[in-house]
Amino acid sequence: MGFWPEFIVIASVHFLAVASPGPDFAIVLRYAVRFGKRAALAASLGIGIAILLHVSLSLLGIGLLIKSTPWLFSALTWLMALYLIHIGVKALKSYKGNTEQSNEVLNPPSIAHAFISGFVTNGLNPKATLFFLSLFAVVISADTPLNYKIIYGIYMAAATALWFCFLSFMLTQLKVRHFLLSKGYWFDKVMGVLLIALALQLIYSNLVSLP
Repeated sequence: MGFWPEFIVIASVHFLAVASPGPDFAIVLRYAVRFGKRAALAASLGIGIAILLHVSLSLLGIGLLIKSTPWLFSALTWLMALYLIHIGVKALKSYKGNTEQSNEVLNPPSIAHAFISGFVTNGLNPKATLFFLSLFAVVISADTPLNYKIIYGIYMAAATALWFCFLSFMLTQLKVRHFLLSKGYWFDKVMGVLLIALALQLIYSNLVSLP
Protein backbone atom coordinates (compact mmCIF):
# COMPACT_ATOMS: atom_id res chain seq x y z
CA MET A 1 0.00 0.00 0.00
CA GLY A 2 1.39 3.43 -0.97
CA PHE A 3 1.66 6.41 1.33
CA TRP A 4 -1.60 8.17 0.47
CA PRO A 5 -3.92 5.11 0.50
CA GLU A 6 -2.45 4.02 3.84
CA PHE A 7 -2.61 7.56 5.21
CA ILE A 8 -6.30 7.91 4.26
CA VAL A 9 -7.14 4.65 6.08
CA ILE A 10 -5.19 5.75 9.15
CA ALA A 11 -6.76 9.22 9.16
CA SER A 12 -10.27 7.72 8.90
CA VAL A 13 -9.73 5.18 11.69
CA HIS A 14 -8.09 7.79 13.88
CA PHE A 15 -10.92 10.30 13.39
CA LEU A 16 -13.54 7.73 14.41
CA ALA A 17 -11.51 6.93 17.52
CA VAL A 18 -10.78 10.53 18.57
CA ALA A 19 -14.39 11.66 17.97
CA SER A 20 -15.76 8.92 20.23
CA PRO A 21 -16.70 10.15 23.73
CA GLY A 22 -14.21 9.11 26.38
CA PRO A 23 -11.97 10.46 29.17
CA ASP A 24 -10.31 13.00 26.82
CA PHE A 25 -13.67 14.44 25.78
CA ALA A 26 -14.87 14.54 29.39
CA ILE A 27 -11.78 16.44 30.55
CA VAL A 28 -11.92 19.00 27.73
CA LEU A 29 -15.66 19.48 28.25
CA ARG A 30 -15.23 20.16 31.96
CA TYR A 31 -12.25 22.47 31.47
CA ALA A 32 -14.03 24.41 28.71
CA VAL A 33 -17.19 24.99 30.72
CA ARG A 34 -15.75 25.36 34.19
CA PHE A 35 -12.46 27.13 33.49
CA GLY A 36 -12.76 28.71 30.04
CA LYS A 37 -11.08 28.65 26.66
CA ARG A 38 -7.40 28.98 27.65
CA ALA A 39 -7.53 26.08 30.09
CA ALA A 40 -9.45 23.90 27.62
CA LEU A 41 -6.98 24.67 24.83
CA ALA A 42 -4.05 23.83 27.12
CA ALA A 43 -5.68 20.50 28.05
CA SER A 44 -6.31 19.82 24.34
CA LEU A 45 -2.64 20.39 23.53
CA GLY A 46 -1.67 18.07 26.39
CA ILE A 47 -3.87 15.35 24.92
CA GLY A 48 -2.32 15.87 21.48
CA ILE A 49 1.25 15.65 22.82
CA ALA A 50 0.34 12.47 24.73
CA ILE A 51 -0.49 10.87 21.36
CA LEU A 52 3.21 11.18 20.49
CA LEU A 53 3.93 9.15 23.62
CA HIS A 54 1.71 6.29 22.44
CA VAL A 55 3.14 6.47 18.93
CA SER A 56 6.69 6.33 20.32
CA LEU A 57 5.82 3.36 22.53
CA SER A 58 4.39 1.53 19.51
CA LEU A 59 7.38 2.30 17.28
CA LEU A 60 9.88 1.26 19.96
CA GLY A 61 8.01 -1.95 20.75
CA ILE A 62 7.30 -0.82 24.32
CA GLY A 63 3.56 -0.83 23.64
CA LEU A 64 3.77 -4.56 22.87
CA LEU A 65 5.73 -5.05 26.10
CA ILE A 66 2.99 -3.28 28.08
CA LYS A 67 0.29 -5.39 26.43
CA SER A 68 2.17 -8.66 27.00
CA THR A 69 3.06 -7.84 30.65
CA PRO A 70 -0.19 -8.28 32.61
CA TRP A 71 0.97 -6.59 35.83
CA LEU A 72 2.26 -3.52 33.97
CA PHE A 73 -0.91 -3.15 31.91
CA SER A 74 -2.98 -3.65 35.05
CA ALA A 75 -0.96 -1.01 36.93
CA LEU A 76 -1.53 1.56 34.16
CA THR A 77 -5.24 0.73 34.16
CA TRP A 78 -5.52 1.27 37.92
CA LEU A 79 -3.56 4.53 37.76
CA MET A 80 -5.86 5.83 35.04
CA ALA A 81 -8.97 4.71 36.93
CA LEU A 82 -7.83 6.32 40.20
CA TYR A 83 -7.03 9.57 38.39
CA LEU A 84 -10.51 9.68 36.82
CA ILE A 85 -12.12 8.88 40.18
CA HIS A 86 -10.13 11.70 41.79
CA ILE A 87 -11.40 14.24 39.24
CA GLY A 88 -14.92 12.80 39.38
CA VAL A 89 -15.12 13.05 43.16
CA LYS A 90 -13.97 16.69 43.01
CA ALA A 91 -16.80 17.40 40.57
CA LEU A 92 -19.36 15.63 42.77
CA LYS A 93 -18.39 17.77 45.76
CA SER A 94 -19.93 20.86 44.18
CA TYR A 95 -23.19 22.12 45.66
CA LYS A 96 -25.66 24.89 45.06
CA GLY A 97 -24.55 28.29 46.22
CA ASN A 98 -20.95 27.15 46.59
CA THR A 99 -18.86 30.34 46.28
CA GLU A 100 -15.83 28.20 45.54
CA GLN A 101 -17.34 27.39 42.16
CA SER A 102 -17.35 31.08 41.25
CA ASN A 103 -13.74 31.36 42.37
CA GLU A 104 -12.85 28.46 40.08
CA VAL A 105 -14.33 30.27 37.11
CA LEU A 106 -12.60 33.54 37.98
CA ASN A 107 -9.30 31.85 38.91
CA PRO A 108 -8.86 28.89 36.53
CA PRO A 109 -5.92 26.49 36.95
CA SER A 110 -2.62 27.47 35.36
CA ILE A 111 -1.95 26.67 31.72
CA ALA A 112 0.72 24.19 32.82
CA HIS A 113 -1.73 22.46 35.17
CA ALA A 114 -4.37 22.15 32.44
CA PHE A 115 -1.77 20.88 29.95
CA ILE A 116 -0.53 18.23 32.39
CA SER A 117 -4.11 17.18 33.14
CA GLY A 118 -4.78 16.59 29.43
CA PHE A 119 -1.45 14.81 28.97
CA VAL A 120 -1.95 12.50 31.95
CA THR A 121 -5.57 11.72 31.00
CA ASN A 122 -4.53 10.48 27.56
CA GLY A 123 -1.04 9.24 28.43
CA LEU A 124 -2.22 6.90 31.19
CA ASN A 125 -5.11 5.52 29.16
CA PRO A 126 -4.27 1.85 28.41
CA LYS A 127 -6.99 1.76 25.74
CA ALA A 128 -5.12 4.46 23.81
CA THR A 129 -1.94 2.37 24.03
CA LEU A 130 -3.80 -0.67 22.65
CA PHE A 131 -5.39 1.42 19.89
CA PHE A 132 -2.07 2.67 18.55
CA LEU A 133 -0.44 -0.71 19.00
CA SER A 134 -3.22 -2.28 16.93
CA LEU A 135 -3.01 0.51 14.37
CA PHE A 136 0.70 0.00 13.84
CA ALA A 137 0.34 -3.78 13.83
CA VAL A 138 -2.73 -4.18 11.60
CA VAL A 139 -3.31 -1.09 9.47
CA ILE A 140 0.26 0.07 8.92
CA SER A 141 2.30 -2.38 6.89
CA ALA A 142 5.51 -3.76 8.35
CA ASP A 143 7.19 -2.62 5.12
CA THR A 144 6.17 1.01 5.61
CA PRO A 145 9.33 3.14 5.98
CA LEU A 146 10.03 4.56 9.43
CA ASN A 147 9.82 8.15 8.18
CA TYR A 148 6.27 7.48 6.94
CA LYS A 149 5.33 6.07 10.36
CA ILE A 150 6.74 9.17 12.05
CA ILE A 151 4.68 11.37 9.71
CA TYR A 152 1.57 9.34 10.57
CA GLY A 153 2.29 9.80 14.28
CA ILE A 154 2.81 13.55 14.00
CA TYR A 155 -0.40 13.85 11.97
CA MET A 156 -2.44 11.93 14.56
CA ALA A 157 -1.04 14.05 17.40
CA ALA A 158 -1.78 17.28 15.53
CA ALA A 159 -5.24 16.10 14.40
CA THR A 160 -6.14 15.09 17.96
CA ALA A 161 -5.04 18.45 19.36
CA LEU A 162 -6.91 20.34 16.63
CA TRP A 163 -10.09 18.33 17.19
CA PHE A 164 -10.16 19.09 20.90
CA CYS A 165 -9.16 22.71 20.30
CA PHE A 166 -12.16 22.97 17.96
CA LEU A 167 -14.38 21.51 20.68
CA SER A 168 -12.88 23.98 23.15
CA PHE A 169 -13.82 26.91 20.91
CA MET A 170 -17.34 25.57 20.36
CA LEU A 171 -17.99 24.86 24.04
CA THR A 172 -16.73 28.28 25.13
CA GLN A 173 -19.02 30.23 22.83
CA LEU A 174 -20.74 32.76 25.04
CA LYS A 175 -24.27 31.35 24.80
CA VAL A 176 -23.19 27.71 25.14
CA ARG A 177 -20.92 28.31 28.11
CA HIS A 178 -23.39 30.65 29.80
CA PHE A 179 -26.12 28.00 29.55
CA LEU A 180 -23.87 25.25 30.92
CA LEU A 181 -22.56 27.48 33.70
CA SER A 182 -26.12 28.38 34.67
CA LYS A 183 -26.61 24.65 35.21
CA GLY A 184 -23.18 24.39 36.85
CA TYR A 185 -24.38 22.39 39.87
CA TRP A 186 -25.99 19.68 37.74
CA PHE A 187 -23.25 19.86 35.12
CA ASP A 188 -20.59 19.06 37.72
CA LYS A 189 -22.70 16.22 39.11
CA VAL A 190 -23.17 14.66 35.66
CA MET A 191 -19.47 15.08 34.81
CA GLY A 192 -18.50 13.52 38.14
CA VAL A 193 -20.73 10.51 37.54
CA LEU A 194 -19.44 10.18 33.96
CA LEU A 195 -15.78 10.25 35.00
CA ILE A 196 -16.32 7.73 37.80
CA ALA A 197 -18.31 5.51 35.40
CA LEU A 198 -15.41 5.59 32.94
CA ALA A 199 -13.04 4.64 35.76
CA LEU A 200 -15.25 1.75 36.86
CA GLN A 201 -15.50 0.55 33.27
CA LEU A 202 -11.70 0.48 33.07
CA ILE A 203 -11.48 -1.45 36.34
CA TYR A 204 -14.15 -3.93 35.21
CA SER A 205 -12.43 -4.60 31.86
CA ASN A 206 -9.14 -5.07 33.70
CA LEU A 207 -10.61 -7.57 36.16
CA VAL A 208 -12.40 -9.48 33.39
CA SER A 209 -9.17 -9.79 31.40
CA LEU A 210 -7.28 -11.28 34.34
CA PRO A 211 -6.50 -15.01 33.97
